[in-house]
Amino acid sequence: MGNLLYLIAVILVIIWAVSFFAYHVSGGLIHILLVIAIIAILLRVIRSAA
Repeated sequence: MGNLLYLIAVILVIIWAVSFFAYHVSGGLIHILLVIAIIAILLRVIRSAA
């Protein structure tokens, strides 16, 4: 399951980067993808430390 969280985080960061830089989407909703990706990475780090 941990690898799945990293995979989801990477996919979300890629979607965010493409949307933000290629299509110049600057709305607040696109940044939610980045926040979700960071949360997924933090969950993986916290669960592996425990």
